[in-house]
Amino acid sequence: MKKTLMFIALGAAFGTQSAQSAELNWNGDVRFRYESKKVDKTTDSVDYAQDRYRTRVRFGFDAWINEELSAGVQLATGDISNPMKETVSRNETYSGIFQPKSIYLNEAYINYHPMSYGLNGKMNVILGKRDISKTLVRVDDLVYDSDLTVEGVTLQYGKDSAGKDQDGLMAIAGYYFLDERFNATSKSNENDPFMMVAQVAYKGEFSDMNYLIGVGDNNFRNLNHFATPDARYSVADRNVVELFGKLGGNITETLPWKVYGQYAFNTSESNHGYIVDSKKRNAWLAGVTIGDAKQPGQWALDFNYNYVEKDSVFPLFTDSDRALNTPNSNAKGYEIGATYHLVQNMTVGAKYYNYRCIDTVAGSPKLQTLQADVVVKF
Repeated sequence: MKKTLMFIALGAAFGTQSAQSAELNWNGDVRFRYESKKVDKTTDSVDYAQDRYRTRVRFGFDAWINEELSAGVQLATGDISNPMKETVSRNETYSGIFQPKSIYLNEAYINYHPMSYGLNGKMNVILGKRDISKTLVRVDDLVYDSDLTVEGVTLQYGKDSAGKDQDGLMAIAGYYFLDERFNATSKSNENDPFMMVAQVAYKGEFSDMNYLIGVGDNNFRNLNHFATPDARYSVADRNVVELFGKLGGNITETLPWKVYGQYAFNTSESNHGYIVDSKKRNAWLAGVTIGDAKQPGQWALDFNYNYVEKDSVFPLFTDSDRALNTPNSNAKGYEIGATYHLVQNMTVGAKYYNYRCIDTVAGSPKLQTLQADVVVKF
């Protein structure tokens, strides 16, 4: 009932108008990837190596309808055969004897940004499915992977209608639907898994440097009713508090630098569900980037270190590239990446991952992955 009233109120606020022509901005990207993965066991378990070629395609449009209303749709490749993993990936592997690859709805949203009441378009009311980086303030992939697209309702202040962080105060609140679990006995959806997010951040400058600092509260509820085909993902409710920030400047006019970091802590009760050790609730990430490879001939180097304990972040939404034989957590290690802008709109790059388990598990594997990418944006 509360959800129904919420949408009725939003509908009344939007009002109804006759349709008019919209300004469309088409965009997309194509990525070709070679990936080599090697897992070394520290026990008698069998080591393995895997080489594969993969692709990711995303394309869609943003529609600017009037100064108070915009919308967007995006399609993307994806593999839903393993939804617990591919939630945070849009890759398709070259296999299947040249069979066509699947395309799915990756984004579909309405963005209402009122000009009245002194807001002047500074607030966005977003309904639907949208890119996580355009929805929330996001520094890196400790809590949310960059390929994730959330589904629900978002209120934004301080981001523009395209989802870009603006200078000054930013405040965000979101309610997102993880699953629909109708109970035939009680004739209700009281146990639907959902997540609520609240963030406050500030972006500014001092001296010759720019900075962003913020805090977020990520609340995951009714996860015991989450339909998961893999028992390892049967996680308890959790409340993840995140601190994040970045600081940057310029070495030369065309060579920027940036340091960034995230810290996350799960505040949920230790005796609830699958959370059994109150000492395994922390996660952190720290990194440095030199360059940005935005123009032809420019390059960028990046290094970051991750430490993700097993009961810290929500395992389905953090970066899956660090996963060993656990659900994207209980891992520590580093990543080194390099990117070069070869010609206009085309970059080439490589990234090396080196991870191992924090706590000893069966096999205690060590993961090494090399990814080589060619990306064209349009």
